[in-house]
Amino acid sequence: MKQRKNLNISPNITNINVSKPYKNNKFTHPLLKKVFTLCLCFRFINALLVQTYFNPDEHWQALEVAHQITFGYGHLTWEWEKGIRSYFHPVIFAVLYKVLSFFHLDKPWFMIRSPRLLQSTFSAIGDLYLFKLSQELFGDRVAKFSLFAQLTNWFMFFCITRTLSNSLETVLTVVSLYYWPCIRPSASKISRESRKWALAVAALACAIRPTSAITWIYIGVLELYVAREKLKFVFLEVIPIGTLILGFTFLVDRWIYGTWVLVPLNFLKFNFLSSGGDYYGTHVWHWYFTQGFTVMIFTFLPFSLAGIFKSEQWKLAGLVAWCLAIYSLLGHKEFRFVLPVLPIALMFSGYWLATIGERDKSNGRGKRSPSTHDRSSGKLQLAILFLVVSNIPMAFYMSMVHQRGTEDAMNYLSVEANNGTVKSILFLTPCHATPYYSTLHRNLPMRFLDCTPSEEKGALDESDQFLLNPAGFATEFAKNWSIPSHIVLFDSQEKLLKDFLALHNFQEIKRFFHAHFKVDRELQASVAVYALKGQ
Repeated sequence: MKQRKNLNISPNITNINVSKPYKNNKFTHPLLKKVFTLCLCFRFINALLVQTYFNPDEHWQALEVAHQITFGYGHLTWEWEKGIRSYFHPVIFAVLYKVLSFFHLDKPWFMIRSPRLLQSTFSAIGDLYLFKLSQELFGDRVAKFSLFAQLTNWFMFFCITRTLSNSLETVLTVVSLYYWPCIRPSASKISRESRKWALAVAALACAIRPTSAITWIYIGVLELYVAREKLKFVFLEVIPIGTLILGFTFLVDRWIYGTWVLVPLNFLKFNFLSSGGDYYGTHVWHWYFTQGFTVMIFTFLPFSLAGIFKSEQWKLAGLVAWCLAIYSLLGHKEFRFVLPVLPIALMFSGYWLATIGERDKSNGRGKRSPSTHDRSSGKLQLAILFLVVSNIPMAFYMSMVHQRGTEDAMNYLSVEANNGTVKSILFLTPCHATPYYSTLHRNLPMRFLDCTPSEEKGALDESDQFLLNPAGFATEFAKNWSIPSHIVLFDSQEKLLKDFLALHNFQEIKRFFHAHFKVDRELQASVAVYALKGQ
């Protein structure tokens, strides 16, 4: 992994009579309103409980860019110079920042928490649509258990309210799948308007992340196969709607970049044709199957596999396999890349849970004796208990404990900067290890160690040079620096820089716990903040 209210399950859930899907599946249905309210409250709490650092892109490719758009200062990484990122996703948070600024709410608490609260609203919509999709495919009982799986899976709790583009892509994927006729049991009964909605939302997902096209190529082929009027589907729906949505994103990029930039083309060239993503590390081809997706789905895995074979819903099962297989072809792999298919896999877990003991197979009439009912109810309760006990502690630990030091350090500095006690900051850490201006929200000089990919193969960037020889790098760096008022560093490098810090009159003012175990480097147990004496 790159550095960079408990759910209340009613004990009577097994007794709910939900054997048939609702005929009225509109959002106005009272049950759906209750489901959305539950999901929204749950995700709000979820967003407030997420206090750890997961992936640099959450800050550096979304909030940092949005901050620069809104307030005129913020750091744009090399990807924005190369034109391989679209401004479409950051603009969402730029609008949020603009609203906060208009109402004079751009204070540390709101700047830190409001972006995740906004994403939690999107996440709740994704939860609702997973419920609706499960309801359409399998009925109401499965829908309830699918929602249970979605809300209790540790990785979904850990990741879905973060401001990663993958989180919004996941929401849009679930929403779009709900509207696709080819996914429904009776495709011929679905109106063409539903397919248009599906295409529009799928195009939005591709605008957010071009790699989302991997999902929609699979779904598009399925839809083309079942469509009665194939030419109309392609030329009167796919091309016009795709052109309209993606054309709008091109205009957004033209407005902010100041010139025409074809982000999907640049993205394709860098990540697929030149394997530029490999600069940030590679994994073996089977990593998603044996480690990545397995860790994400965690203890739900056997339930999902059982649900796939029991439901025989091969279209959606094939989508999960397709995405994992295609992403496995790329050298650079990350957990978040396959997040969009995690809800689908969890839906199959819900299917299996809902069908435990549904009928006594030893009785040809499908009736159950009281003893059989008690056994099946006991199995279901044990399964639910196992999933809750294995996922909830993991969700809380990863969201509130593991790698929280860098977030805490920047939250602390944002308050200090707001009080006028911070003049400038130097980050002697691996690059992008902390949030930046989007959290500090003060236009103060800051400097971090650069890790822009080099044209020269094997060349070490500043971040690598520092990690190889912290004391030597810092000594050379200090020959040309404008001495900062504060320095942020991990304890693993701090012990090698004690003499350097003392020589330049720095003293420790704050220390934050970071992690109990190492991730992809040596153990970074704590984050230390040093300040010039007299500050």
